[in-house]
Amino acid sequence: MENSDKALDRGAKRVYDVAPSEAFAEFMSTGWAPTPLTGIHQDEVIAHCIERREKLSAAFTGLRLVLPSGAAKQRSNDTDYLYRPHTAFAYYTGVQGVEANPDSVLVMEPSGSGHTPILFINPRSTRDTAAFYTDAKNGELWVGRRFTADEASERYGIEVREIAELEKFLKGKKSAALHGFDEVVDSTVKEHPRDAELLEFVSVARLIKDDYEVAEMQKAVDATHRGFNDVIRALPAAVTTPRGERVVEAAFFGRARIEGNDLGYNTIAASGSHACVLHWNRNDGAVKNGDLLLLDAGVEVDSYYTADITRTLPVNGKFNAPQRKIYELVLAAQSAGIAAVKPGAKYRDINNACMKVLAEGLAKLGVLSVSAEESLDPNVGLHRRWSVHASGHMLGIDVHDCAKARGEQYLDGELAAGHVLTVEPGLYIQPDDLLFPEEYRGIGIRIEDDVLVTEDGVEVLSRELPRDPDSLESWMRSLLQ
Repeated sequence: MENSDKALDRGAKRVYDVAPSEAFAEFMSTGWAPTPLTGIHQDEVIAHCIERREKLSAAFTGLRLVLPSGAAKQRSNDTDYLYRPHTAFAYYTGVQGVEANPDSVLVMEPSGSGHTPILFINPRSTRDTAAFYTDAKNGELWVGRRFTADEASERYGIEVREIAELEKFLKGKKSAALHGFDEVVDSTVKEHPRDAELLEFVSVARLIKDDYEVAEMQKAVDATHRGFNDVIRALPAAVTTPRGERVVEAAFFGRARIEGNDLGYNTIAASGSHACVLHWNRNDGAVKNGDLLLLDAGVEVDSYYTADITRTLPVNGKFNAPQRKIYELVLAAQSAGIAAVKPGAKYRDINNACMKVLAEGLAKLGVLSVSAEESLDPNVGLHRRWSVHASGHMLGIDVHDCAKARGEQYLDGELAAGHVLTVEPGLYIQPDDLLFPEEYRGIGIRIEDDVLVTEDGVEVLSRELPRDPDSLESWMRSLLQ
C-alpha cells in the first residue's frame, strides 16, 4: 500500500472522483485471474548499457551515483505532457519508449572496485492494492500495466527495487547526483563537489556513438524521410485549409507517432516569410502556391534517438528563379560543410566552410558593404545578417546532443569516427530587408542533413532525401501525381 499512498500524495487523487466504499474496495480486490507476463527478453541495447555503466563506474570509483528519470511535466492542472525520461537515465538503463515511467531512479552503488546498479521503480499496482483503481497517474486501470520489480529486473538485467525504498536507501549517504529532476532525490541527497562532473560526464559519454546508436539514428532518419513524403502528399490539402501549416505539422506528427515514440522536437512548418523565423513553430500560417515551405522535423524512435532534417520545398512543386538562386547558394554552402567533415578536422571547420560559401555568394549578389574576405573576419561578420545560427550541432538521443560537454570537447574539439552531427546552413531574407531586391524578400531557406563521421570520411545518413533543386522537384512530382 506504500506505493498507492505515495502516488496519491503526489496528486493522483482527483477532487471530482467519488471516494469508493469499503465494500467496493473489498469487492475490487477479489475475482481476478493471474496475468503474469511471458516472453520477457532483453533488447540489444542492454549489452551496450552494461558497457556504458562500466565506463561510468570507472570514472567515479567509490562514489555513489544517482540518476533520476525525472517526474512527469505538468501541462495544466492534473494533465501532464507525454512522458519522456531524462536522457542519462535512458542511456544507462535501456528503459525506452512506452516502458518508461516517471519517478524512477538509477543508483550506482559502490561495490568493491566497481558499482552495483540498482533500479528503483514504481512497480505494477497489483489487484490487491487500492492504487489499481484509485491512482489516476499510475494505477493500472487508468494508465495500463507496468512491470513488477521481478519483471523489470528480467527485462533490464539489473537489480530492481520499489521506489518507496529510495529515500531510506539514500538518506545520510554521500552521493553525486543529477539534481533538479526528482523531488525525493533533491530532498535526500545533498549537493556534492562532483555533481557538475557527473553531469558533464554523462553528456560527453554520448559524443561517440556505438553501432547500436548509429543503427537507431538511421531508423529515425528513414522514418523522417517517410514523414517528409507524407507532408508532400498533404500539400494540396494544406493549400486549401486555413492555417495550412498545421496540416503540414499534423501530417508529420502522424508518422512520428506511428513509427516512433514522438517528435524529436517541435516541428517547424514555416511557409512563406515565416521561414525567416529560425524556430517558427506556431505553425498557424497559410500555405500558398508560389511560396516555399521550410520543413525542419525529426522522428524520435522508441530508443529516443532522433533525426533532425530540413528541406525547403516549393509548395507548387517548382522553384521560381529568385528562390532557386538562393536555394543553390545554400546548397553549395551545405555541400562545402559536408565535405569538411572527416576525422581530425576541427568541429569549427564545418561552420567556417559553410560561411565562406555564403559570404562569397552574398558578395556576388551585391548585398554586402564589404568584401567576402573582410566579412569573414570574426570581428566583422556582416554576412551573418542573413545567417545568424551555427551550421550544425551534435545529434543523438537529444536533438542538440551532448550539450553539457566542455568547449574543448565539442565546439573547439576535433571530429572523430562515431560523431553524428547535422550540417545545416541557411539564408533568411526578411520581408522588410531593403538590402535585397524585392523579389528576394521573404525567402528563407535551410538545408539540413544528418551525417556520421567514419574512419575515412563522412556518411550522410539522410542521403536518400533529395537535395539538389532538380531532384527535389522530381521527388515532389512523384508524390503529388
